[in-house]
Amino acid sequence: MTTDIRRELVVVPGKSAHLDRIDPRDASLVGDKEEARERLAADVEAIADLQERLYAERSRALLVILQGMDTAGKDSTIRAVFNTTGPSGVIVTPFGRPTPEELAHDFLWRVHKVCPPRGTIGVFNRSHYEDVLAGRVRKLVSKDVIKHRYDQINQFESLISSSTHILKIMLHISKDEQRERLQARLDDPEKHWKFDPGDLEDRKLWDEYMEAYETVLTDCSTEAARWYVVPSDRKWARNAMVAALVRVTLEDMDPRYPKVDWKASDFEVR
Repeated sequence: MTTDIRRELVVVPGKSAHLDRIDPRDASLVGDKEEARERLAADVEAIADLQERLYAERSRALLVILQGMDTAGKDSTIRAVFNTTGPSGVIVTPFGRPTPEELAHDFLWRVHKVCPPRGTIGVFNRSHYEDVLAGRVRKLVSKDVIKHRYDQINQFESLISSSTHILKIMLHISKDEQRERLQARLDDPEKHWKFDPGDLEDRKLWDEYMEAYETVLTDCSTEAARWYVVPSDRKWARNAMVAALVRVTLEDMDPRYPKVDWKASDFEVR
């Protein structure tokens, strides 16, 4: 399953993305709920082992970029996939609205400085793609600027790919599923803190966001950094698919424990 899942979910570089052809409830790649949970548990354990090797090797990094509409489950996915990995080897960076200092620099400035160092897995909860998603839909900058940013992003990702493997994942949910999740936050007083009235404004622009995502997926899925679209209406399926993608990516990287120039038998702990 881990070998085939990339072929099934990838946005092939040079091909157009069509989100309306992808069923957000599709769980066929991971089986039923019980099977998916078993797969997730196995993959999470493997990820923890591979992350330790990556940390010991200290020569490369993995950057996992998670994008998706509000309530797509970015936080939950991170907890499910990386909950057993060593805290020193995984760095999660959330991206919110740019600060005044960040706005005083080019849009990639705040991203470059938090790219994962060698030996670690970096996870971006949202990313530089907000600058061509919200930036386009909200008309925060001109169309010409947005168009130029696609090229800048591709160049930036190509630059860092020499030492950092990039795994870009869009968590694809339906508009109906988002409505249910937003309503659940309103119905439960303990989840009110999760609700942001601004989410309703973005929801009104759903079609515009889908168009913006399709452009991003089409123009920025490259050989150096491919996009994968994960159906995310079913949380258990989403988690299993993301874990499978992370695992097979790390397995391809094949991190190794470094060799030492001494023998354990030469030492004794007293």
